[in-house]
Amino acid sequence: MPLFARWRYALKPASWPKLLVAAALGQAIGIAATGSVDPLALSLGVALVVFDLAFVVLLNDWGDQEVDALKRRIAADLCSPKTIPDGILESSSVLWGGLGAGALMLAVAATAEYFMPRPGLTLAALACLLLFVAYTLPPLRLNYRGGGEVLEMLGVGFALPWMLAYLQSGVAVPRGLVVLPAFALMCLASALASGLSDEPSDRLGGKRTFTTMFGAASVRHAAEGLILGAILVWAALPLLASDVVQIWMVAPVVLVMSVDYQALRKQAARSEPEDELTHAGYKARLHDCVWRGALVLAVVLIVTGILRGGIGA
Repeated sequence: MPLFARWRYALKPASWPKLLVAAALGQAIGIAATGSVDPLALSLGVALVVFDLAFVVLLNDWGDQEVDALKRRIAADLCSPKTIPDGILESSSVLWGGLGAGALMLAVAATAEYFMPRPGLTLAALACLLLFVAYTLPPLRLNYRGGGEVLEMLGVGFALPWMLAYLQSGVAVPRGLVVLPAFALMCLASALASGLSDEPSDRLGGKRTFTTMFGAASVRHAAEGLILGAILVWAALPLLASDVVQIWMVAPVVLVMSVDYQALRKQAARSEPEDELTHAGYKARLHDCVWRGALVLAVVLIVTGILRGGIGA
């Protein structure tokens, strides 16, 4: 495999929507706050999230290489080749590539902080990186101690979209942040579902996830409950934050998510919770619900902000 293809494989573009959707929602919150699009903030935001993605993906592979090797041994036919165990890249290359991406993310944040200016943006970017360090790297390694899913919810559901909203708007606490609690519930559901297919290798590797602690069936019920909870929270926003959100703004989101939630329930009914072969289809339906709902909300926020000239800080 050519070197470029090796790095492309290691960076796993198919996994990027999880962070890209969160970043898009953050940019939308920032645009809604001011009623205009800052092209420089948009461009720097893209650079920030791309380097963040590379940092997360590469260092996650480096931190999980022992469990990945174990999964290849016990379920070679059910998982794709692993970057380090299958020799696609050397362990040291993956480590330094991830660290380099993190350094570039901080450099972009420092550039934006100085020239735009956005006081404190570099510290915000560092906090996002440190959340992931706590997630998968020593000494905390919370993804091995039962706290990884909650940490993912905090990073993807709150920290990343807030940072992009601040970058785009220059407002530290834009009123559009009221949409993030429901989005965070969806991110937690996504994090729970991500551990389903890895349960056997995680158990053998001593990795404590919600799936290894409570079982696949319980985790799937919890994920579906979180999605339903997010739908209800968004439906209630016109009552809870009427000065920011109106019924017509959340109606498309609730409709899209309700349709996808029904598809998720049908997928769950067709499969056994303990069957590894069905986890991919289940996660795909769940991610449809999360990502489509968040993107519809992002579009609504952008249109609303531009038409109103901003929904204020």
